[in-house]
Amino acid sequence: MKKLVLLLAIVTSAGLTAQNSTERNTVTVTGEGKVMVVPDQVTINSRIETEGLDPTDVKKENDKIANSIFKYLKSQGVPEKNIQTEYMNLNKRTDYNTKEETYVANQSISIKLDDLKNYEKIMQGLLKNGLNRINGVEFSSSKIEEYQKEARKKAVLDAKQKAEDLVEALDQKVGKAVMISENGGNIYPVMQMAEMKSSRADQQTIAPGEMEIGVNVNISFQLF
Repeated sequence: MKKLVLLLAIVTSAGLTAQNSTERNTVTVTGEGKVMVVPDQVTINSRIETEGLDPTDVKKENDKIANSIFKYLKSQGVPEKNIQTEYMNLNKRTDYNTKEETYVANQSISIKLDDLKNYEKIMQGLLKNGLNRINGVEFSSSKIEEYQKEARKKAVLDAKQKAEDLVEALDQKVGKAVMISENGGNIYPVMQMAEMKSSRADQQTIAPGEMEIGVNVNISFQLF
């Protein structure tokens, strides 16, 4: 029995020694991968605002404009899932100089266009149908997952190159990866404010630019 216990202790000790040896003979690096993408989608963050003396009339006017906008977007083939009311409110507003009290109704609407080319035409139609506030536009890509995979591969290759550079002077080589973790991806869309004025559908009033998609990974490589 004592021999068996001693044998188990030796085996366990040898296993721990081998594990510690493996942990010591590694190099851990961080890799970064970036992909620059031209966006092909845009989300319009808009708002309908109406003001008046009677709260009921103000709300009715706001609802009327919203209904007109929803009908217009439907006529343009914008899917219902791409149109979302973010919030609605009705508040009293007081002018402290004149002591006049009015009521203000707001409805925030997020509108996603799957084709960036339709932006000018849709924006012109929204303004004609009573939309009077544009809080901003956000660009995105329909192939975001594909570009994230590309950025992830670049991050892994970057980590491997860094590891090889680090151990080159030590006359060692990088072996297989024994630990990989991703720190999460970053997407930096271009954000721009849209001007509140009517524009012709054949004019360009926004510049999408590019989006940066980045991925960071931590990798531990064996050394030999």
